[in-house]
Amino acid sequence: MTTTTRRGVLLGTAAALTLGTAACGVGGSGSQGADTDGEITGSLRFQTWNLKGGYEDYFTALIEAFTEQHPGTEIEWIDKPAEGYQDSLSADAAAGNLPDVVDMGPEAAYSLGSAGMLLDLAAEDPSLAEGFLPAAWEAMTFGGLGGGTYGFPWYLNTGPSFFNTALFEASGLDPENLPVTYAELFEQAAVMAENNPEVSMIGRLPAIETFGTYGVELMNADETAFAFNSEQGVELLQHYVDLYAGEGFTAESLNALQTGELDAFKSGQLAWLPGSSYTMKELRDTAPEVYETVAVAPAIADSAPNMYIESLVVNAQSENAATAMAFAAFVTNPENQMEFARQASVFPSTQGALADPYFTEDDGSDDAAIRVQSAAQVSEAVVWWPPAFSGESSAEYLREQVGQAVLGDKSAQDALDASVEYADERIETAD
Repeated sequence: MTTTTRRGVLLGTAAALTLGTAACGVGGSGSQGADTDGEITGSLRFQTWNLKGGYEDYFTALIEAFTEQHPGTEIEWIDKPAEGYQDSLSADAAAGNLPDVVDMGPEAAYSLGSAGMLLDLAAEDPSLAEGFLPAAWEAMTFGGLGGGTYGFPWYLNTGPSFFNTALFEASGLDPENLPVTYAELFEQAAVMAENNPEVSMIGRLPAIETFGTYGVELMNADETAFAFNSEQGVELLQHYVDLYAGEGFTAESLNALQTGELDAFKSGQLAWLPGSSYTMKELRDTAPEVYETVAVAPAIADSAPNMYIESLVVNAQSENAATAMAFAAFVTNPENQMEFARQASVFPSTQGALADPYFTEDDGSDDAAIRVQSAAQVSEAVVWWPPAFSGESSAEYLREQVGQAVLGDKSAQDALDASVEYADERIETAD
Protein backbone atom coordinates (compact mmCIF):
# COMPACT_ATOMS: atom_id res chain seq x y z
CA MET A 1 0.00 0.00 0.00
CA THR A 2 1.45 3.35 -0.97
CA THR A 3 1.53 6.27 1.40
CA THR A 4 -1.42 7.70 -0.52
CA THR A 5 -3.64 4.81 0.46
CA ARG A 6 -2.12 4.52 3.93
CA ARG A 7 -3.48 7.97 4.60
CA GLY A 8 -6.81 6.88 3.20
CA VAL A 9 -6.91 4.02 5.68
CA LEU A 10 -6.07 6.37 8.54
CA LEU A 11 -8.59 9.13 7.97
CA GLY A 12 -10.24 8.61 4.62
CA THR A 13 -8.20 11.30 2.89
CA ALA A 14 -5.77 11.04 0.01
CA ALA A 15 -2.19 12.28 0.14
CA ALA A 16 1.30 11.21 -0.84
CA LEU A 17 4.52 11.66 1.05
CA THR A 18 7.94 10.70 -0.20
CA LEU A 19 10.99 12.63 0.95
CA GLY A 20 14.43 12.46 -0.56
CA THR A 21 16.94 13.24 2.15
CA ALA A 22 19.47 14.40 -0.40
CA ALA A 23 17.22 17.39 -1.01
CA CYS A 24 17.24 18.33 2.65
CA GLY A 25 20.80 19.57 2.60
CA VAL A 26 21.58 18.27 6.08
CA GLY A 27 23.80 15.29 6.81
CA GLY A 28 23.95 12.95 9.78
CA SER A 29 21.38 12.14 12.44
CA GLY A 30 20.63 13.44 15.88
CA SER A 31 19.01 16.44 17.52
CA GLN A 32 21.35 19.14 16.21
CA GLY A 33 21.96 20.34 19.76
CA ALA A 34 18.43 21.72 20.23
CA ASP A 35 17.70 23.05 23.74
CA THR A 36 14.76 20.99 24.98
CA ASP A 37 15.35 21.96 28.63
CA GLY A 38 14.55 25.62 28.13
CA GLU A 39 11.49 27.57 29.23
CA ILE A 40 8.14 26.68 27.65
CA THR A 41 7.41 29.99 26.01
CA GLY A 42 7.46 31.73 22.67
CA SER A 43 5.81 30.91 19.35
CA LEU A 44 5.92 27.84 17.18
CA ARG A 45 4.35 26.48 14.02
CA PHE A 46 2.29 23.29 14.12
CA GLN A 47 1.49 21.57 10.82
CA THR A 48 -1.17 18.94 10.21
CA TRP A 49 -2.05 16.99 7.10
CA ASN A 50 -5.48 17.72 5.61
CA LEU A 51 -7.32 17.96 8.94
CA LYS A 52 -8.63 21.51 9.10
CA GLY A 53 -11.86 20.89 7.22
CA GLY A 54 -13.21 18.22 9.55
CA TYR A 55 -11.52 18.91 12.86
CA GLU A 56 -11.03 22.65 13.07
CA ASP A 57 -12.97 23.03 16.31
CA TYR A 58 -10.96 20.27 17.96
CA PHE A 59 -7.57 21.77 17.12
CA THR A 60 -8.66 25.32 17.92
CA ALA A 61 -9.72 24.21 21.41
CA LEU A 62 -6.56 22.13 21.78
CA ILE A 63 -4.31 25.10 21.03
CA GLU A 64 -6.30 27.37 23.33
CA ALA A 65 -5.94 24.87 26.17
CA PHE A 66 -2.17 24.63 25.71
CA THR A 67 -1.59 28.37 25.55
CA GLU A 68 -3.74 28.88 28.65
CA GLN A 69 -1.63 26.34 30.53
CA HIS A 70 1.57 28.00 29.29
CA PRO A 71 1.23 31.78 29.25
CA GLY A 72 3.59 33.40 26.81
CA THR A 73 3.19 30.67 24.18
CA GLU A 74 1.63 31.12 20.79
CA ILE A 75 0.81 28.35 18.32
CA GLU A 76 0.33 28.98 14.62
CA TRP A 77 -1.66 26.11 13.17
CA ILE A 78 -0.84 25.29 9.56
CA ASP A 79 -2.89 22.67 7.75
CA LYS A 80 -1.66 21.55 4.35
CA PRO A 81 -4.06 19.92 1.90
CA ALA A 82 -3.61 16.37 0.70
CA GLU A 83 -2.73 17.52 -2.78
CA GLY A 84 0.91 18.53 -2.93
CA TYR A 85 1.77 17.69 0.67
CA GLN A 86 4.87 15.82 -0.45
CA ASP A 87 6.17 18.72 -2.46
CA SER A 88 5.50 21.36 0.19
CA LEU A 89 7.12 19.32 2.97
CA SER A 90 10.14 18.48 0.83
CA ALA A 91 10.50 22.15 -0.13
CA ASP A 92 10.21 23.29 3.49
CA ALA A 93 12.85 20.78 4.58
CA ALA A 94 15.24 21.79 1.81
CA ALA A 95 14.78 25.49 2.61
CA GLY A 96 15.23 25.04 6.36
CA ASN A 97 11.62 26.14 6.84
CA LEU A 98 10.16 22.97 8.38
CA PRO A 99 7.53 23.81 11.04
CA ASP A 100 8.38 23.12 14.68
CA VAL A 101 5.89 20.25 15.09
CA VAL A 102 4.76 18.29 12.04
CA ASP A 103 2.21 15.54 11.40
CA MET A 104 3.68 12.65 9.36
CA GLY A 105 4.02 8.89 9.07
CA PRO A 106 7.05 6.69 9.77
CA GLU A 107 8.47 6.74 6.23
CA ALA A 108 8.73 10.53 6.12
CA ALA A 109 10.08 10.60 9.67
CA TYR A 110 12.74 8.06 8.73
CA SER A 111 13.78 10.16 5.78
CA LEU A 112 13.99 13.42 7.74
CA GLY A 113 15.52 11.68 10.74
CA SER A 114 18.29 10.25 8.60
CA ALA A 115 19.02 13.80 7.46
CA GLY A 116 19.38 15.02 11.05
CA MET A 117 16.30 17.22 10.85
CA LEU A 118 14.22 15.63 13.65
CA LEU A 119 14.72 15.29 17.36
CA ASP A 120 15.50 11.81 18.64
CA LEU A 121 12.84 11.70 21.35
CA ALA A 122 14.30 8.65 23.05
CA ALA A 123 17.60 10.49 23.48
CA GLU A 124 15.86 13.60 24.78
CA ASP A 125 13.60 11.79 27.27
CA PRO A 126 13.80 7.98 27.50
CA SER A 127 10.78 7.89 29.84
CA LEU A 128 8.46 8.96 27.02
CA ALA A 129 8.25 5.37 25.81
CA GLU A 130 6.35 4.39 28.96
CA GLY A 131 3.32 6.40 27.88
CA PHE A 132 2.66 4.68 24.57
CA LEU A 133 1.72 1.24 23.27
CA PRO A 134 4.98 -0.65 22.67
CA ALA A 135 4.12 -1.39 19.03
CA ALA A 136 3.37 2.29 18.40
CA TRP A 137 6.62 3.47 19.98
CA GLU A 138 8.55 0.81 18.10
CA ALA A 139 6.97 1.96 14.83
CA MET A 140 8.67 5.33 15.27
CA THR A 141 11.96 3.78 16.47
CA PHE A 142 14.32 3.16 13.59
CA GLY A 143 17.02 0.52 13.90
CA GLY A 144 18.57 1.78 10.68
CA LEU A 145 19.15 5.13 12.40
CA GLY A 146 20.82 3.70 15.47
CA GLY A 147 17.62 2.91 17.33
CA GLY A 148 16.47 6.51 17.74
CA THR A 149 12.78 7.37 18.09
CA TYR A 150 11.72 10.19 15.79
CA GLY A 151 8.06 10.85 16.46
CA PHE A 152 5.44 10.98 19.20
CA PRO A 153 2.98 8.20 18.28
CA TRP A 154 -0.39 9.79 17.61
CA TYR A 155 -3.40 8.04 16.13
CA LEU A 156 -3.69 4.48 14.85
CA ASN A 157 -6.05 2.55 12.63
CA THR A 158 -6.73 -1.00 11.61
CA GLY A 159 -9.78 -2.98 10.71
CA PRO A 160 -11.33 -6.38 10.19
CA SER A 161 -12.20 -8.21 6.98
CA PHE A 162 -15.49 -7.48 5.24
CA PHE A 163 -17.07 -10.24 3.17
CA ASN A 164 -19.95 -10.13 0.70
CA THR A 165 -21.81 -13.27 1.78
CA ALA A 166 -24.10 -13.16 -1.25
CA LEU A 167 -21.11 -13.80 -3.48
CA PHE A 168 -20.04 -16.68 -1.25
CA GLU A 169 -23.43 -18.31 -1.59
CA ALA A 170 -23.53 -17.71 -5.35
CA SER A 171 -20.11 -19.35 -5.63
CA GLY A 172 -20.96 -22.46 -3.63
CA LEU A 173 -19.02 -21.33 -0.57
CA ASP A 174 -20.25 -21.42 3.01
CA PRO A 175 -20.80 -17.86 4.36
CA GLU A 176 -20.60 -19.34 7.85
CA ASN A 177 -17.05 -20.54 7.16
CA LEU A 178 -15.28 -17.33 6.14
CA PRO A 179 -11.50 -17.44 5.65
CA VAL A 180 -9.35 -16.27 8.55
CA THR A 181 -5.93 -17.43 7.26
CA TYR A 182 -4.20 -16.88 3.96
CA ALA A 183 -4.38 -20.59 3.16
CA GLU A 184 -8.16 -20.50 3.56
CA LEU A 185 -8.38 -17.25 1.58
CA PHE A 186 -6.50 -18.60 -1.42
CA GLU A 187 -8.32 -21.93 -1.31
CA GLN A 188 -11.74 -20.29 -1.29
CA ALA A 189 -10.64 -17.72 -3.89
CA ALA A 190 -9.81 -20.58 -6.26
CA VAL A 191 -13.23 -22.15 -5.70
CA MET A 192 -14.91 -18.82 -6.36
CA ALA A 193 -12.93 -18.40 -9.57
CA GLU A 194 -14.03 -21.81 -10.80
CA ASN A 195 -17.69 -21.54 -9.80
CA ASN A 196 -18.37 -17.85 -10.35
CA PRO A 197 -15.82 -16.32 -12.75
CA GLU A 198 -17.77 -13.04 -12.99
CA VAL A 199 -16.60 -12.02 -9.52
CA SER A 200 -13.35 -12.20 -7.53
CA MET A 201 -12.33 -12.86 -3.97
CA ILE A 202 -9.19 -10.67 -4.03
CA GLY A 203 -9.13 -7.16 -5.44
CA ARG A 204 -5.49 -6.11 -5.62
CA LEU A 205 -1.92 -7.32 -5.54
CA PRO A 206 0.07 -7.83 -2.34
CA ALA A 207 1.87 -4.82 -0.86
CA ILE A 208 4.75 -4.80 1.59
CA GLU A 209 2.40 -5.10 4.59
CA THR A 210 0.77 -8.18 2.99
CA PHE A 211 4.12 -9.93 3.20
CA GLY A 212 4.33 -8.90 6.87
CA THR A 213 0.93 -10.28 7.78
CA TYR A 214 1.77 -13.49 5.90
CA GLY A 215 4.70 -13.93 8.28
CA VAL A 216 7.54 -12.97 5.95
CA GLU A 217 10.61 -11.38 7.56
CA LEU A 218 10.73 -7.99 5.88
CA MET A 219 14.20 -6.81 6.96
CA ASN A 220 17.29 -8.17 8.67
CA ALA A 221 17.70 -7.78 12.42
CA ASP A 222 19.47 -4.42 12.35
CA GLU A 223 17.13 -3.02 9.67
CA THR A 224 19.92 -2.33 7.20
CA ALA A 225 18.68 -4.58 4.38
CA PHE A 226 15.39 -6.03 3.14
CA ALA A 227 14.68 -9.75 3.23
CA PHE A 228 11.18 -10.32 1.83
CA ASN A 229 12.60 -12.23 -1.17
CA SER A 230 12.85 -15.29 1.06
CA GLU A 231 11.29 -18.66 0.37
CA GLN A 232 8.21 -17.61 2.32
CA GLY A 233 7.93 -14.36 0.40
CA VAL A 234 8.11 -16.22 -2.90
CA GLU A 235 5.48 -18.62 -1.61
CA LEU A 236 3.06 -15.76 -0.98
CA LEU A 237 3.60 -14.19 -4.39
CA GLN A 238 3.23 -17.58 -6.11
CA HIS A 239 -0.28 -17.83 -4.65
CA TYR A 240 -1.20 -14.68 -6.58
CA VAL A 241 0.51 -15.97 -9.71
CA ASP A 242 -1.47 -19.20 -9.54
CA LEU A 243 -4.71 -17.43 -8.73
CA TYR A 244 -4.38 -15.09 -11.71
CA ALA A 245 -3.59 -18.03 -13.98
CA GLY A 246 -6.83 -19.60 -12.80
CA GLU A 247 -8.73 -16.38 -13.49
CA GLY A 248 -9.05 -15.79 -9.76
CA PHE A 249 -8.94 -12.03 -10.13
CA THR A 250 -9.24 -9.60 -12.98
CA ALA A 251 -6.68 -7.74 -15.05
CA GLU A 252 -8.04 -4.54 -13.52
CA SER A 253 -6.85 -5.79 -10.14
CA LEU A 254 -3.26 -5.60 -11.37
CA ASN A 255 -3.50 -1.81 -11.28
CA ALA A 256 -5.96 -1.40 -8.41
CA LEU A 257 -5.06 0.53 -5.28
CA GLN A 258 -7.07 0.71 -2.07
CA THR A 259 -9.68 3.02 -3.56
CA GLY A 260 -10.23 0.75 -6.55
CA GLU A 261 -10.58 -2.24 -4.28
CA LEU A 262 -13.25 -0.43 -2.26
CA ASP A 263 -15.13 0.55 -5.40
CA ALA A 264 -15.12 -3.04 -6.65
CA PHE A 265 -16.48 -4.28 -3.33
CA LYS A 266 -19.20 -1.62 -3.31
CA SER A 267 -20.24 -2.58 -6.83
CA GLY A 268 -20.73 -6.22 -5.83
CA GLN A 269 -17.81 -7.54 -7.89
CA LEU A 270 -15.48 -8.36 -5.01
CA ALA A 271 -16.04 -10.75 -2.11
CA TRP A 272 -13.30 -9.71 0.35
CA LEU A 273 -12.33 -6.23 1.51
CA PRO A 274 -9.63 -5.56 4.12
CA GLY A 275 -11.30 -2.67 5.88
CA SER A 276 -10.85 -0.11 8.61
CA SER A 277 -12.86 1.24 11.51
CA TYR A 278 -15.04 3.38 9.25
CA THR A 279 -15.62 0.93 6.38
CA MET A 280 -19.04 -0.17 7.63
CA LYS A 281 -20.33 3.39 7.66
CA GLU A 282 -18.98 3.90 4.14
CA LEU A 283 -20.82 0.79 2.93
CA ARG A 284 -24.01 1.70 4.75
CA ASP A 285 -24.05 5.21 3.29
CA THR A 286 -22.92 4.53 -0.27
CA ALA A 287 -23.61 0.86 -1.05
CA PRO A 288 -26.76 -0.14 0.90
CA GLU A 289 -27.44 -3.28 -1.16
CA VAL A 290 -23.97 -4.65 -0.50
CA TYR A 291 -24.16 -3.51 3.11
CA GLU A 292 -27.12 -5.85 3.66
CA THR A 293 -24.98 -8.85 2.68
CA VAL A 294 -21.81 -7.95 4.59
CA ALA A 295 -20.31 -10.16 7.26
CA VAL A 296 -17.36 -9.10 9.41
CA ALA A 297 -14.49 -11.34 10.45
CA PRO A 298 -11.01 -10.84 11.91
CA ALA A 299 -8.36 -9.44 9.61
CA ILE A 300 -6.61 -12.14 7.62
CA ALA A 301 -3.16 -12.52 9.12
CA ASP A 302 -0.89 -15.48 9.70
CA SER A 303 1.22 -13.30 11.98
CA ALA A 304 0.25 -10.09 13.81
CA PRO A 305 -2.38 -8.01 11.99
CA ASN A 306 -1.35 -4.76 10.37
CA MET A 307 -2.01 -1.26 11.65
CA TYR A 308 -1.28 2.25 10.41
CA ILE A 309 0.18 5.06 12.46
CA GLU A 310 0.48 8.82 12.29
CA SER A 311 2.95 10.72 14.46
CA LEU A 312 4.05 14.20 15.48
CA VAL A 313 7.72 14.93 14.91
CA VAL A 314 9.76 17.79 16.35
CA ASN A 315 12.06 19.85 14.16
CA ALA A 316 15.63 19.52 15.45
CA GLN A 317 16.33 23.08 14.30
CA SER A 318 13.40 24.59 16.17
CA GLU A 319 14.25 27.82 17.98
CA ASN A 320 11.76 26.83 20.68
CA ALA A 321 12.49 23.13 21.01
CA ALA A 322 11.31 22.95 24.63
CA THR A 323 7.95 24.42 23.66
CA ALA A 324 7.72 22.17 20.61
CA MET A 325 8.41 19.08 22.72
CA ALA A 326 5.84 20.16 25.29
CA PHE A 327 3.20 20.86 22.67
CA ALA A 328 3.73 17.56 20.81
CA ALA A 329 3.49 15.74 24.14
CA PHE A 330 0.31 17.68 24.95
CA VAL A 331 -1.40 16.81 21.65
CA THR A 332 -0.53 13.14 22.11
CA ASN A 333 -1.39 12.83 25.80
CA PRO A 334 -4.10 10.30 26.78
CA GLU A 335 -6.94 12.79 27.19
CA ASN A 336 -6.39 14.61 23.92
CA GLN A 337 -5.78 11.42 21.96
CA MET A 338 -8.97 9.93 23.35
CA GLU A 339 -11.04 12.92 22.29
CA PHE A 340 -9.56 12.91 18.80
CA ALA A 341 -10.13 9.16 18.50
CA ARG A 342 -13.81 9.65 19.25
CA GLN A 343 -14.16 12.39 16.68
CA ALA A 344 -12.10 10.83 13.90
CA SER A 345 -12.96 7.12 14.32
CA VAL A 346 -9.33 6.20 14.92
CA PHE A 347 -7.52 4.67 17.88
CA PRO A 348 -5.22 6.27 20.45
CA SER A 349 -1.63 5.13 20.78
CA THR A 350 -1.32 5.85 24.50
CA GLN A 351 -0.78 3.13 27.07
CA GLY A 352 -4.03 1.82 28.55
CA ALA A 353 -6.37 3.87 26.36
CA LEU A 354 -7.86 0.86 24.60
CA ALA A 355 -9.18 -0.42 27.94
CA ASP A 356 -11.69 2.43 27.98
CA PRO A 357 -15.31 1.17 27.75
CA TYR A 358 -15.67 3.08 24.49
CA PHE A 359 -13.36 0.50 22.93
CA THR A 360 -14.50 -2.56 24.86
CA GLU A 361 -18.29 -2.34 25.17
CA ASP A 362 -20.57 -3.22 22.24
CA ASP A 363 -23.94 -1.42 22.32
CA GLY A 364 -25.34 -3.59 19.55
CA SER A 365 -24.75 -1.15 16.70
CA ASP A 366 -22.63 -1.94 13.67
CA ASP A 367 -20.27 0.92 14.40
CA ALA A 368 -19.67 -0.20 17.98
CA ALA A 369 -19.09 -3.80 16.91
CA ILE A 370 -16.46 -2.72 14.39
CA ARG A 371 -14.85 -0.35 16.87
CA VAL A 372 -14.59 -3.02 19.58
CA GLN A 373 -13.24 -5.65 17.22
CA SER A 374 -10.75 -3.22 15.67
CA ALA A 375 -9.60 -1.97 19.07
CA ALA A 376 -8.87 -5.53 20.15
CA GLN A 377 -6.93 -5.99 16.94
CA VAL A 378 -4.88 -2.81 17.55
CA SER A 379 -3.73 -4.34 20.83
CA GLU A 380 -2.11 -7.17 18.86
CA ALA A 381 -1.13 -5.34 15.69
CA VAL A 382 2.15 -3.98 14.42
CA VAL A 383 3.03 -1.53 11.66
CA TRP A 384 4.13 -3.83 8.83
CA TRP A 385 5.38 -1.03 6.61
CA PRO A 386 9.13 -0.69 7.33
CA PRO A 387 9.99 3.02 7.62
CA ALA A 388 13.08 2.46 5.47
CA PHE A 389 10.81 1.24 2.65
CA SER A 390 11.10 4.60 0.96
CA GLY A 391 7.60 5.82 0.33
CA GLU A 392 5.99 5.52 -3.06
CA SER A 393 9.24 4.77 -4.89
CA SER A 394 9.89 1.33 -3.40
CA ALA A 395 6.18 0.57 -3.06
CA GLU A 396 5.50 1.33 -6.70
CA TYR A 397 8.51 -0.68 -7.84
CA LEU A 398 7.36 -3.66 -5.78
CA ARG A 399 3.90 -3.41 -7.31
CA GLU A 400 5.37 -3.32 -10.81
CA GLN A 401 7.55 -6.36 -10.14
CA VAL A 402 4.68 -8.28 -8.57
CA GLY A 403 2.55 -7.45 -11.60
CA GLN A 404 5.20 -8.79 -13.94
CA ALA A 405 5.36 -12.04 -11.97
CA VAL A 406 1.58 -12.42 -11.98
CA LEU A 407 1.49 -11.86 -15.74
CA GLY A 408 4.17 -14.52 -16.19
CA ASP A 409 6.83 -12.13 -17.48
CA LYS A 410 9.27 -13.22 -14.76
CA SER A 411 9.40 -15.65 -11.87
CA ALA A 412 8.19 -14.77 -8.40
CA GLN A 413 11.76 -15.14 -7.14
CA ASP A 414 13.19 -12.79 -9.77
CA ALA A 415 10.47 -10.22 -9.09
CA LEU A 416 11.15 -10.15 -5.36
CA ASP A 417 14.92 -10.20 -5.84
CA ALA A 418 14.62 -7.10 -8.01
CA SER A 419 12.31 -5.42 -5.48
CA VAL A 420 14.68 -6.10 -2.60
CA GLU A 421 17.65 -4.83 -4.57
CA TYR A 422 15.78 -1.64 -5.45
CA ALA A 423 14.63 -1.04 -1.87
CA ASP A 424 18.14 -1.67 -0.52
CA GLU A 425 19.51 0.92 -2.92
CA ARG A 426 17.03 3.45 -1.53
CA ILE A 427 18.39 2.80 1.97
CA GLU A 428 21.91 3.43 0.69
CA THR A 429 20.71 6.67 -0.89
CA ALA A 430 19.22 7.80 2.41
CA ASP A 431 22.33 7.06 4.47
